[in-house]
Amino acid sequence: MLPLVKVGLPPSEQLMPSLERVLYSGQIAEGEQVYEFEERFSKHFGLSHVLAMSSGTAALHAALTLSGVSPGDEVISTPMTAEPTNTSILYCGAKVVWADVDPVSGNIDPNSILEKITSKTKAIIVVHYAGYPVRLAEIREIADRHGISLIEDCAHALGAKYDGNSVGLIGDFSIFSFQAIKHMPMVDGGVLICKEERHMRPAKKFRWFGMLKGVPRTEVDITSIGYKYNMNNVVATIGLSQLQVIDARINAFKENGKYFDHELAKIPGLDFAKCDEKGESSYWLYTMLSDTSDEIEKSLAGAGIHASKLHRPNNFHSIFSQSETSLPGLEKFYQRLLHIPCGWWVSAEDRNHIVNALRKG
Repeated sequence: MLPLVKVGLPPSEQLMPSLERVLYSGQIAEGEQVYEFEERFSKHFGLSHVLAMSSGTAALHAALTLSGVSPGDEVISTPMTAEPTNTSILYCGAKVVWADVDPVSGNIDPNSILEKITSKTKAIIVVHYAGYPVRLAEIREIADRHGISLIEDCAHALGAKYDGNSVGLIGDFSIFSFQAIKHMPMVDGGVLICKEERHMRPAKKFRWFGMLKGVPRTEVDITSIGYKYNMNNVVATIGLSQLQVIDARINAFKENGKYFDHELAKIPGLDFAKCDEKGESSYWLYTMLSDTSDEIEKSLAGAGIHASKLHRPNNFHSIFSQSETSLPGLEKFYQRLLHIPCGWWVSAEDRNHIVNALRKG
């Protein structure tokens, strides 16, 4: 079965010597490798004020807290995402307010965001779902006009671009994930991007029990809540090795995605997700759309191809029952949605096989 997602690590001859060195160095917690990873990730993707975290979820929790989200506040978000995007809002004691999605892309709809803003709205979380950038220019303007923090969840979108630059530059805070099946797996981990340098000091305290590294423990004074959300040197070493090969891997996703865009446009009854003219997808999941998606999924399985909707809309979960609302755009998108394999492991022969199976289906 051709998998929908797959773990991609650097060649063992490149990774294992550096891993062995750090494992037996006597310094395996947060240290120089973590700080080197932050610097190199920042330069590689053109992002400033990068802070390495234990996970993308930890980075989201930090972004919400640094945005001032607290009990009684509201955060506008999308239900079309992995659950941690929205459970992190609950960590802060805030209420999730669903905005509808654009059925063309599956991304949060700026027009719906406008309708959901109240005096209690503290932040907007946007998710570049499956690697397809949201309509960032419109949403940034909305956030600025209403004095609301904008948080970009880029967990699916490493390598995606908006207006020629990496996603993650436009939000007040942004996060990336290095969980096992993302573009750049590091076993786990994530980064927080702060648009303003002034947030870095409180963010560093937030990721380490409310304390700053480098201050003697006998002299430190904790003044705010913090967590054990730091990255360690072992994970960072994997990340440093991954940065040497990540461009080729992301380019493979993009090449396969563009191939599918071109070929699916020729097949009646099939469509695919689209960004606005400023967006460039990194195709973490290729998003196909069809009124017969369930039947196509079964047909592809018969051809040895794993296809799936993969995610469950978060508004289906009981924990978000207080946020229940009508979401016709989401309903239309999810009914038509089907993800097909698109990553670095999909060869030219594989993608031809997928297209031929779709034609037959």
